[in-house]
Amino acid sequence: MKIVMTYGTFDLLHEGHINLLRRAKELGDHLIVGLSNDEFNKLKNKQTYFSFGSRKIILESIRYVDVVIEESNWEQKINDVISNKVDIFVMGDDWKGKFDFLQDYCKVVYLPRTEGISTTKIKQDLFKKELA
Repeated sequence: MKIVMTYGTFDLLHEGHINLLRRAKELGDHLIVGLSNDEFNKLKNKQTYFSFGSRKIILESIRYVDVVIEESNWEQKINDVISNKVDIFVMGDDWKGKFDFLQDYCKVVYLPRTEGISTTKIKQDLFKKELA
């Protein structure tokens, strides 16, 4: 069985998220998603609309996702890859090169982002509408 892992915040779920999860799952048999918890997001200066618990429930309902684990710090990735016997680590190509250190433990793949959509763009668009 080929195990694939990715990480993210997955707030305001959209088509780009689904595309990433689908393409990640197509690379293997089992997809593990590391989901940033609320405290870690605060450290990353990210404010989410949905709580960790809500985002986890949403991710667990997506057919491409087999398991959701909690991400609480940057350093846990090596341990997560080793302990889950991950074969392929996947991230969007906006992170290209940032996780190459994991190549000592598994294959690292950067997938292209879906053009024209992002959580940041959604938040910006909603803020513009609110100001109008």
